[in-house]
Amino acid sequence: MAKFECELPTQLIKELTKLEQNTPKMMEEMTKAGAEVVKKNVIDNMKSSFKDSSKLVPYLKVTKSYKTKDGNVNTKVGFYGYYKKGSKTFSITSKSGKKYSYDGVPVPLIVRAREYGSSSGEAKRPFFRKSFKKSQIESEMLKVQKKYIKE
Repeated sequence: MAKFECELPTQLIKELTKLEQNTPKMMEEMTKAGAEVVKKNVIDNMKSSFKDSSKLVPYLKVTKSYKTKDGNVNTKVGFYGYYKKGSKTFSITSKSGKKYSYDGVPVPLIVRAREYGSSSGEAKRPFFRKSFKKSQIESEMLKVQKKYIKE
């Protein structure tokens, strides 16, 4: 009967243990780095779709990294908030008579209309979807990975 014994060097075991402990932190930093690349690309691409894109830049946010139910790590890039055109507020009364007031137009609504077009005749001018360049995102994520995994 054949028998096989193998001893791993203690240095390798220590490195693997350290990597296992740092994996969640590394994954969060990697997704954050990829999201920052997308955010930069979105800002650059907005210039071709909007006359004055600088007004929407403050509404473009990168969320905190979070774990999903299936154990993956995500970081989102998106537009959040209401675009305020001065101090005007508008209110909507529902069928039940309840009044809702808003301080402006939702920024995601403005962006979505520009990205996909609208039923009122606005032509689509995609800029968000063009911002996800796989090679750029992967290269930035690999830079973060190299900090943790030394070859």
